[in-house]
Amino acid sequence: MQISHRLERVASNVKCGGVVADIGCDHGFTSIYLIENKMADHVIAMDINKGPLERAKDHVREYNMENDIELRLSDGAKELVPGEADTLLISGMGGMLITKILNDSKEVVDDVKELVLSPQSDISLVRKCIHELGFSIDNEEMLTDQGKYYIVIRAVKGKECYNAEEDYIYGKKLLEKKDMIFYQYLLKEKERVNKVLNKLANMTLSDKARLQKIELEHEYDMIESMIDRFNE
Repeated sequence: MQISHRLERVASNVKCGGVVADIGCDHGFTSIYLIENKMADHVIAMDINKGPLERAKDHVREYNMENDIELRLSDGAKELVPGEADTLLISGMGGMLITKILNDSKEVVDDVKELVLSPQSDISLVRKCIHELGFSIDNEEMLTDQGKYYIVIRAVKGKECYNAEEDYIYGKKLLEKKDMIFYQYLLKEKERVNKVLNKLANMTLSDKARLQKIELEHEYDMIESMIDRFNE
């Protein structure tokens, strides 16, 4: 089974083995990859839509994995029973939706050993949610796939809290690991924000634009802080 570089990195963060709940499984390729590479003993592949689940069913049958992968129509993790899965894997969704899924099924979340999450937006909300649910971030990595930046987070049970706002926004673990893709991302973000600030500097600003300028200056300062800490 060939999957994208992004999904391969998501799958590689599944460390517990056992039963993986692949939430929002789409066509089932990640689920199949996990079984094929012995990263999981069993997968519960779940999706809110019947169409993708039917296609996943076809692919599971094609790979003769009907005994290894169970398909379930489910809104998030609502059709999971507490204690049924060792890992919750959620990728390819926005951060707000991921946090909703986790908060809507707290009893299920409380009984898993690890969370493997790859939010496509609002990543700071996901990091905060992880901490609020009693998990700590064990690993975080940034990658590029087809010119876009992606984050993969693995969290395990444990108390953790970040003190700095920028650690939630940009990722303390990426900073600690000296992740070079993350460093390149910070430099690009700095350049992007600086360009906008330079444009605003030569304009007569409305009240709304002045507020935007203040927010951008704050964003620039946080990026500078992360770059300085990276280079320490």
